[in-house]
Amino acid sequence: MILFIESIVLCAVFTLMVYLISREPIGILYNYPPKIQERVKSLEEYKDRIPTRKNKLTAKLTAIVLFIAVFAVILRYVNGYTTFMEGFGYGFLLWTIVNLFDLIVLDIVWFCHDPHYVIKGTEDMTADYHDYMFHFRGFLTGEAIALAVCAIVGLIVKML
Repeated sequence: MILFIESIVLCAVFTLMVYLISREPIGILYNYPPKIQERVKSLEEYKDRIPTRKNKLTAKLTAIVLFIAVFAVILRYVNGYTTFMEGFGYGFLLWTIVNLFDLIVLDIVWFCHDPHYVIKGTEDMTADYHDYMFHFRGFLTGEAIALAVCAIVGLIVKML
């Protein structure tokens, strides 16, 4: 039951976070398929509004550090885990649940079909907006990142 509750809470928090950062779609340009990124970069009206890759990396690293801290504390003090494998395994399971939710609900159902995310000047790129494989590759990348991040979570859980 705790897994279900934690999964629902984490998916809700993640959805809120995504909603808040994606209110201006140009700000999350690097989460779009490559062809859409290229088109937007070629449009004069967005020239000074495109985020840098450094901004993207900073945001992702900040999110990862926050994830590590929150997960380690929750897994140790809420769930009562004390070993590396408990922290790593349960952390990885929660990450995978949120990552699957992101892939299916946020990316494929919401992003791919919500006109809010269609950037002006790319309206003709429907096939690129519906590039589900792009999002699936992102899911796989997220799973690879989870291995390293959850290993750190497991170490912190063991040390707490």
